[in-house]
Amino acid sequence: MTSTGIRLHAPAPGWAIAADVVVVGSGVAGLTAALRCEAAGLTTVVVTKARLDDGSTRWAQGGIAAALGEGDTPEQHLDDTLVAGAGLCDETAVRLLVTEGPGAVRRLIETGAHFDESSEGGLALTREGGHHRRRIVHAGGDATGAEISRALVEAVRARGLRTVENALVLDLLTDAEGRTAGVTLHVMGEGQHDGVGAVHAPAVVLATGGMGQVFAATTNPSVSTGDGVALALRAGAEVSDLEFVQFHPTVLFLGTDAEGQQPLVSEAVRGEGAHLVDADGVRFMAGQHELAELAPRDIVAKAIMRRMQERDAEHMFLDARHFGAEMWEHRFPTILAACRANGIDPVTEPIPIAPAAHYASGGVRTDDHGRTTVPGLYASGECACTGVHGANRLASNSLLEGLVYAERIVADIVAERAADGLPARVPEPVPHPDRPAHPLLAPESRFAIQRIMTQGAGVLRSAESLGGAAEQLQRLHTDARDALDVHGKTAEPGVDTWEATNLLCVARVLVAAAQLREETRGCHWREDHAERDDAHWRRHIVVTLDPDRSLAVRPTDTADFPPTR
Repeated sequence: MTSTGIRLHAPAPGWAIAADVVVVGSGVAGLTAALRCEAAGLTTVVVTKARLDDGSTRWAQGGIAAALGEGDTPEQHLDDTLVAGAGLCDETAVRLLVTEGPGAVRRLIETGAHFDESSEGGLALTREGGHHRRRIVHAGGDATGAEISRALVEAVRARGLRTVENALVLDLLTDAEGRTAGVTLHVMGEGQHDGVGAVHAPAVVLATGGMGQVFAATTNPSVSTGDGVALALRAGAEVSDLEFVQFHPTVLFLGTDAEGQQPLVSEAVRGEGAHLVDADGVRFMAGQHELAELAPRDIVAKAIMRRMQERDAEHMFLDARHFGAEMWEHRFPTILAACRANGIDPVTEPIPIAPAAHYASGGVRTDDHGRTTVPGLYASGECACTGVHGANRLASNSLLEGLVYAERIVADIVAERAADGLPARVPEPVPHPDRPAHPLLAPESRFAIQRIMTQGAGVLRSAESLGGAAEQLQRLHTDARDALDVHGKTAEPGVDTWEATNLLCVARVLVAAAQLREETRGCHWREDHAERDDAHWRRHIVVTLDPDRSLAVRPTDTADFPPTR
């Protein structure tokens, strides 16, 4: 691994704290890692961009997939995951997920999470797309993420873990040998710390969530701006599979001009028997796949888009009127409230839906212990690419991945510390550079990036659309670079400009990978290369950032990832 030497334009840290581990993110992956670190006796600091309970996890509706039901097995779960991943899953990574998953869910219950129970007193299980078994545990009907977040946040506070809230992570700190030495961050608002500071630690766990805000319409919260992936790229880490962005098939359609976070209509609604129909009430998934409406998400999203094209329509419908009021109120209260808040009553009318950006199957490349290509830097959850999801994530595997791989990361950190002996190494970061190496974009660039990505790299892609997106993104990049390199000027450092700069970084990587992959696979749909091409493209695309801020894009030799170490 070679460090790029690139850091965001930001003031030098004005304060610093020290720890054994710093965890960046407060979703299921981050807080699980933090709790396990604390239990192992490691001094742990949690850094989160908003409040502890404001991460992406609390927005998850469906649940956690695990082989917990009678007759279900990890092997069956593995098979469904491999099918959904369209030939690009790392089978070893998936096997770890499905075999360690049931135990991880039980430990989450021991931590305090309460899941819905059946009338017999056991866990109530449902189905979602791509699953041949009922293996999805859920809470509050359709509020699983909120319950998991509540339980983990309460546990973190009860155990007195040190947390830094309202803090945007900026860059990785490294020592003279290129090993991780902590992070810089900017704390927004009042508190013990304010402004730019640093947490010095020999181990950093990135659990920063997704990058859905790179598109105009997404199910992701406003904080999902790809900060962890962008940080890792600047630190010299490898990023993989970023072209595989899952567009959730059933997002509440609020109009063609709707932007930002959109209400999700969980796959569990289809799991309980809702039908996808067009304006004439005709079901169009029957006959397209053996699982019909419960086909993997990429297949359903493509079918919806095709029907929209055929009918020259802006959206399709999800019809669950046959559920009745009682089922809606008890099984899906969150979705019912969101629909009614937008003038739609699913008890009496079909729900208008359309695909929207939902989940990044790719991210910072890791091994089966969450280790990236930068020593001491780990990644978990949506910002990571463990190899579990391949070209398309199986529904409800994401929360499980966060649980399982967070525990594996902590096991490795503990083993590394034991191997190094006590006391733990005190990292000495290389000095903060006098001159910034990375220009910042103006805040309004965020909206330009979202429009470019939605038009050129959305559900439907082609050489023409991706080429246009790449050209426009490069223009934004070049203008910012020239302003700094030629004129010595850049946008004023701040949350808005740092987020816009991170979004441009991940957008350029996504488009570059999508241009190179000339096939349709999983949730990457090329209209000009409509077929899957295993002979040429059953492999991963790995991207790194060069010191001159250009992208180095290359395919792997096979479907297997090379080692990270």
